[in-house]
Amino acid sequence: MAFEHLTLDIADDIATVTLNRPEKLNALNRPLQQELLEVCHQLKHDDGVRAVIFTGAGRGFCSGADLSGPLPEGPDRLPWQQLTDEDSWVGRQARAVYTIDKPTIAAVNGIAAGAGFSLALACDIRIGSEQARFKTVFIERNLSPDSGMSYLLPRIVGQGNALDLILTSRTVDADEALRIGLLQRLVPHERLLHEARAVAQQIAALPPIAAIMSRRVVQRAWENDFDAQLREEIHAIAICRRAVNDAREQRQAFLEKRPPRFTGS
Repeated sequence: MAFEHLTLDIADDIATVTLNRPEKLNALNRPLQQELLEVCHQLKHDDGVRAVIFTGAGRGFCSGADLSGPLPEGPDRLPWQQLTDEDSWVGRQARAVYTIDKPTIAAVNGIAAGAGFSLALACDIRIGSEQARFKTVFIERNLSPDSGMSYLLPRIVGQGNALDLILTSRTVDADEALRIGLLQRLVPHERLLHEARAVAQQIAALPPIAAIMSRRVVQRAWENDFDAQLREEIHAIAICRRAVNDAREQRQAFLEKRPPRFTGS
């Protein structure tokens, strides 16, 4: 599938999705929004992909919704299912990234603001360069947070930090982002994609079904009590064991003292 507003590169089991509107700091217009949904759907169902990197072209990661262009035109009459869809595009974006089922890495190369900040939050791991900056921005536009930010940000940095960032809309630089947990790693700008790819390669070398289930079980822990989460863990392990060849390969590689080769089967 060809894309106009983003690029997709798949190599060695790793997909790199680059938002490609550098002249607008990769702001999300309607075509880019739609392509982001399409690429997430494609990668979710591609068994040749074991990890996904999201990044931005040029100086920015994603500056949020594009408010500079014309309002999108639509048909006079929409189907009832569309009219009653309780998700907006921002909800669909958050869900598409969060439920992609493959481990995700945000390589934050510049400003991540508004819905672009939320896009980074929806990823599992955030790696930034010294040029990474975060800004919630919603309150400045007379809005409350959307695209999953109100759910994800307090869980990542704590309620106090989240409300500090949301209610002041101040800019968070890379050093503070690392300190409060917005970033897991801070690396030199020129090595950002190299480091993100190195992490993705570590993940891709491990059993892919176990990676998917590890991601799911951690996500579901946020909503479960302790007993329910213990049951969730047992259920996830049972699914991991369906990959019988990988279980066999792990043991065989250990006995033969060689690196294992996992296939997800």
